[in-house]
Order: sequence, then structure tokens, then C-alpha cells
Amino acid sequence: MRSKVLLWPKRPTPLLYYQLLHHPPVYYHAYYNTSSTSTTTTHHTVPPPAPKTPSPAPLSALPTRTFLRSLLFTSVMASPLLKPCLSLLKYMVDSNSLLFSPAKNPVVNYLLRRTIYDHFCAGINEREVRNTVQEMKSLGFKGVILGYARESIAKVEDVDRIQSAEEKQEALDRAVEEWRVGTLRTLGMCGRGNYLAVKFTGAGPAAVEALSRGDRVPPPRIQEAMMEICDAVAAQGSRVWIDAEQQIFQGAIDAWAVDLMRKYNRVNRADAPVVLNTYQAYLKSSTARLNEHLQLAQREGWAMGVKLVRGAYIAHDHRDRIHDTKADTDRNYDHIVESLITRQYPLGGEPGQPFPKVRLFVASHNGVSVRKACALYRQRAQSGLPLIPVEVGQLQGMADEVSLGMVEGSTDGAAPGVFKCLAWGSTEECLHFLLRRAVENQSAMERTRDTARALRGEAWRRLGGGSVM
Repeated sequence: MRSKVLLWPKRPTPLLYYQLLHHPPVYYHAYYNTSSTSTTTTHHTVPPPAPKTPSPAPLSALPTRTFLRSLLFTSVMASPLLKPCLSLLKYMVDSNSLLFSPAKNPVVNYLLRRTIYDHFCAGINEREVRNTVQEMKSLGFKGVILGYARESIAKVEDVDRIQSAEEKQEALDRAVEEWRVGTLRTLGMCGRGNYLAVKFTGAGPAAVEALSRGDRVPPPRIQEAMMEICDAVAAQGSRVWIDAEQQIFQGAIDAWAVDLMRKYNRVNRADAPVVLNTYQAYLKSSTARLNEHLQLAQREGWAMGVKLVRGAYIAHDHRDRIHDTKADTDRNYDHIVESLITRQYPLGGEPGQPFPKVRLFVASHNGVSVRKACALYRQRAQSGLPLIPVEVGQLQGMADEVSLGMVEGSTDGAAPGVFKCLAWGSTEECLHFLLRRAVENQSAMERTRDTARALRGEAWRRLGGGSVM
């Protein structure tokens, strides 16, 4: 018998990308004999049981071009090349240069569009976005979360320079109207059963000023727009989650989100909760804040929608409000997930207490946390224990080995639904979003290396399998 040993370069090479893209699997191997003895076939009256068919590798579902792009980008993001690439992207974000601005240089726009944009973003128009949503569904995802990446053009400092009170109000109202229209357009693209992602600061300077002051009620135009958006979300059969932002805004964001949950998450609604608020587990106050909102929901008769993240604003938030170590954040994240899935109220208390109606979205690229959550949910489902609705999801272009691994394990109905989070907009509109994704990969280097290893393993499999040397 002859066995194969795969010889694999430590880093992907251009030749490897070419062969994966243009040829059927190519076998690079050395042969050696393991046996020269023939065997005699014995006939059995009862055939032996058929061997179990091994589960397909999760990343095998990725189309070749998507896989190659992921392999290339993740290899760069897990290497020293990330730092200069990040510096260049930071320069492009606010550049007015004819050479570097994507809005002014069509060559730069095209290069960004066909590389980092296509990896992390869903499309520049409705047709492209719908195609991406359909592609995600074909990979086995239950649905998507869709957000408009465009940030408000009107800045607080620009509005402050306007002398006329009437013109200033017109500028504020125009920014809110652009946000309302863009958000409703986004909702129409994502379709029934999916999530709409909303950032309050996207409504422009009026929202930023009100949030900065800590206003417990939004300005009337923003409140009206948000009501219209939530009404449309409920009518479509979708859900909306309110994104977390910097700590300077978060107190007011929570107050605005709770008011929306009071209105749209009444427990007598069959679709409740319609609105989910975001909680950041890297904050020391996160468990107390969640308990406070759970108590309100229980007392006032509405359902809690919880999107749980670790946190994305460590560079902007007060360091003393954040857990001292990553391990502390990991423990807090897993503790909150476990407490909610096992229906502990208050969080960390004894199970069996009256528990409010809750829906949990585990938004994490951490494979350990996601697998723990899914295993706990499955265990309770199979044991016939009370459950809350649980879903998990990751951003497009990130942690595909986690996402697709969960998709593979969610086909029997005893596991949470798996979603992908998408952003859409023109190349220029998505630049800030793309920069945040690059920074996130830089700050979570070990996780990025894990993804790179998984992608290299899938490349070996596509090249023919065998042992790795």
C-alpha cells in the first residue's frame, strides 16, 4: 500500500493560490511502501457495518474564490504586514488626496473594492446585497444581520459653525432624514426573519449631542424616525438590534433602547422581542446593567432582547471601567451566557426563580465561548429543560471556521441558529467600517492566527489531504 505525505510551505505562495483556483486538486507527496503482503478475501454471510461517513470540514463549504481571499487576507492579518497595511488604510479613510482617496482615484477604489471590501462587505447596491444574503443562506446560515456602513456626513463641528438657527436646524433634520431613509432601505434588503443593525450616532449631530449630554429621551425627530423603523421591522417579521458605542454615549443609548423595548417587546406579542440592546462584557458594570434591565422587564411585562459582545471600544473607553485582563472578560462573557441560558435570575443566582422572557444573541468570534454556548443549549434541549431562544453570529469575513462549524452542528434543530453580520455601502462609505475590522484583527491576533491555521488546514485538504510535514 502506498501512503501520501503532503509537503506544505509555511506560508501560502502565489503558485498555491493559482493551482487552487485554476486546477483540480494537485497532490504533492512522497511515496513509500507500507505493505507488500497480499491478503485473502473472506466472504461473510452478513456484511460488516458500513463505516460512518466523516463530517465534511466546515470550511469546505466556502467557494474557491471566497476561500482563497480569506486565506490571503487572514495570512496578511496574522503577519507583520498588518501594521503597514493598517497605516495605509488609516491614511485613506480621511484622505482628500487625488492619489489615495477612493472617491477621487478610480484605481484605488477598484483595488479596495476587489480586495478588502469584497472580503468584509456585502455590496454597494441592493442587487449585490441580495446576492450576498442568498449566498449566506446557501452556506447554511439561518439568516443575516444587515447594517448600513455609511456614517453621517454632517459633523457636530460643521453644524456649530452655522450662524443661522434656522439653517442649523435644517442641517440637523437633514442628517436624521438621511439616516431614516438609509435604515429603511437597509431593512428592505435584509428580508423577513433577519436582523437590522442600527447605530444611533448614524442620525448625525443631533443624536451625538443628545447622547453626549446623557439625554434620557431622544430628540423628537430621532424618536419619530426610530418608531417608524421599529414599526417597519415588526411588520416585515424581522428584528432590530441597537449597537453599542463609546461609553460617553452608552448610558443614553441604553435608556433609548429600553424605551423601545418597553413599546415593541410586550410579552403578549407573539414576535417579542422585536428590539435587542447590546451589552459589552468587557465592562465591569455589564452584569449589573443586565440585571437592572432584566428586573425592569420582569416588573413591567416586556421581553428582554440581549445581544452580547465582548466590546469594541477599548481604545476610546475609560480603562478603569474595563476588566483588568482578557481572561476576566472571557469569564464574565461566559458567565452571562451560562446564566441566561440556564435561566438564572438574577444573573448568577439560583435557577428556578421567575425568569423574564429573554432572547439571547451570542455575538462573538471567540470559538471557545460560542461552542460552550451551543453545547449548553444542546444539552438542555436534549434533556427537555426550559430554554430561551438563542442565536449566534459572526461578522462577514471573520471566524468562518467558527461560523461554519456551528452551521454544521445546527441541522438537527437542537442547536442555536447561526447568522452572519453584513455591512453594505459604497467603498468610500465603508472605509471606517473596514478600518475597524482591521484594528479588531490587530487587537485579537491570537484569534486571527487560529483562523489562519484553520484556513491552511483547509488548503491542505483541498490539495489532496494526507499527513502534514
